[in-house]
Amino acid sequence: MAQVSYAGTGRRKDSVARVRLVPGKGKVTINDRDARDYIPSPSLIKDLKQPLDITETATSYDVVVNVNGGGFAGQAGAIRHGIARALLEVDPDFRGPLKRAGMLTRDPRMKERKKPGLKKARKASQFSKR
Repeated sequence: MAQVSYAGTGRRKDSVARVRLVPGKGKVTINDRDARDYIPSPSLIKDLKQPLDITETATSYDVVVNVNGGGFAGQAGAIRHGIARALLEVDPDFRGPLKRAGMLTRDPRMKERKKPGLKKARKASQFSKR
């Protein structure tokens, strides 16, 4: 018989995370590696587990993630967004607490494009009178 799993997709900056929640003990696996091995910062790991802590389901589900694009901070944000969306499939009553905490809103901030004549988006070359 097929095992029950709940899916959610999260995005942040250039990162896209496909998240699956499977009944288990609370283990987080990112790209076939343990979360502590994949993401170097403990604060980012704490950040991505926030939706589970808010809904008090941290020890009820194993989290299996496939994430690509961006850096560690963007990936952690994408995973957090994906977990929150997957938790809505588990129980629609989680919507209130997750929405109040801002977990369901996709962060729209992106890198600003480089403009012609500048070194980066806003950085100009050093001014010289002569």
